[in-house]
Amino acid sequence: MRAGYLLLRVAVAAILCIHGATRVYKHDVGGFGHFLASQHVPAAHIVAWVLSLVEVAGTVALAAGFAVIPLCLWFAAELTVGIVMVHAHAGWFVVGGGTGGMEFSVLLICALVSIALMRRGGAH
Repeated sequence: MRAGYLLLRVAVAAILCIHGATRVYKHDVGGFGHFLASQHVPAAHIVAWVLSLVEVAGTVALAAGFAVIPLCLWFAAELTVGIVMVHAHAGWFVVGGGTGGMEFSVLLICALVSIALMRRGGAH
C-alpha cells in the first residue's frame, strides 16, 4: 500500500508539474492570463502566475510529501474550475470520441482525492 501511495502521489505531482512548468518555460503565462481575462476572472494575470507557480512549486512539495491534503484540495479545485471553464464544453473524451474533453481531469481529481484520503488515513 505504501509503495502504491507513493507512486500515485509522485506520478500525479509530476503530471501537474509538467503542465505548469511548460506554461512557464514557453513564456505562455501571459497567454493564460489573457484567456482568464476573457472569462472575466478578476486580476487574471496575477491569477495566471499564481496558478502556474503553484503548479510548479506545489507539485514538488506534493511529490515530497509536504502539505499533501491542502495541495490535493487546491489541485482538485483548480481542475474542477478547468472542467467548468474549458473541458465540459468539449464533452467527455480527450481523444477518440472527441477532443479536449474532461475525462483526464476527472481521473486526476479522483487520484488527488484518493491521495488525500490515504494521507488522512495515515499513508506516508
